Amino acid sequence: MVEAVDSVDTVRAGTATRNQASRPALVQVRGLKMYFPIYAGLLRRRAGEVKAVDGVSFDIPAGETLGLVGESGCGKSTCGRAILRLYEPTAGQVIIDGHDVTAVAPEALRKLRPAMQMVFQDPQASLNPRMSVASIIGEPLLEHTSQTKLEQRERIYELMDQVGLNRNFANRYPHEFSGGQRQRIGIARALALNPKFIVCDEPIAALDVSIQAQVVNLLEELQQRLGLTYLFISHDLSMVRHIANRVAVMYLGRIVELADRDALYANPMHPYSQALLSAVPEPDPQTESRRQRIVLTGDVPSPSNPPKGCAFSTRCPQVMPQCRVSAPALVEAAPGRQVACHLYSNNHSIAEPTAAH
Repeated sequence: MVEAVDSVDTVRAGTATRNQASRPALVQVRGLKMYFPIYAGLLRRRAGEVKAVDGVSFDIPAGETLGLVGESGCGKSTCGRAILRLYEPTAGQVIIDGHDVTAVAPEALRKLRPAMQMVFQDPQASLNPRMSVASIIGEPLLEHTSQTKLEQRERIYELMDQVGLNRNFANRYPHEFSGGQRQRIGIARALALNPKFIVCDEPIAALDVSIQAQVVNLLEELQQRLGLTYLFISHDLSMVRHIANRVAVMYLGRIVELADRDALYANPMHPYSQALLSAVPEPDPQTESRRQRIVLTGDVPSPSNPPKGCAFSTRCPQVMPQCRVSAPALVEAAPGRQVACHLYSNNHSIAEPTAAH
């Protein structure tokens, strides 16, 4: 039975790899770094830097969703904002729809904005309380198109219909809506200019559990209908499993594992991925009672003073002497799976990973 399951996982992983190879990458991220300077002293001299994102690389094929997961403070949101150049990256290259957004001038970047949009985490904070819903959704049309007021109004109504908002509420203000409805307003605003790529920065984190599934289902429906490509940032591993095609696991500014969703959840390879997935509760009480939780000791190191070698070496239950000396590179440990761990490097025989479930 185990061999049969393994063979099915292998077939799925191989199929996913072939599908990714056949689809062109809409988003290509290469060596992305985002360092924030630290100033100290009376003269406010630069005393160090916070390495929020430290050399991240991945591709997202057109029409797919990459889930970016990790615990709070690992750099997920910063990575998403740096990709869209809401932050000026310290180093690296981001190519979206054939355009290097890290190299273009501000005026040229403004012309590329319609193709890449963002849905923010807190709908209350991301919507202007002094603007009506129609003004919020229509602002991108005002800035980037030459549509008449009548055309703008029709487009606003069309967007409200797409996200499930009553068009009779167009003149209401954000405080008159629930959290889920406010997030729908944010999604409608992101869709206004027909983007190809949307960064969803924990779009369900501030919502009630009963509303989260509705918003995720809406995002999936819009993706299928409009052919959207998502970077879905979240710490909710169960929700990421539902929406993502592939999953990247991030720890202290770096990606430690990148794999097809089914392969990752069935058999995580990196020790940190194993610990993360072991914390996801199982709905079946019998399975939950048999599941072994991997409890990590110690605290997450400071991104301003990361440990030498592997950033996870201070908490890893399978740490080796080499881990404290050199940082492992993100290499292909299996077909379609990349892992940054010395357990899978050429210097060590590949150990059998411990399943988290």
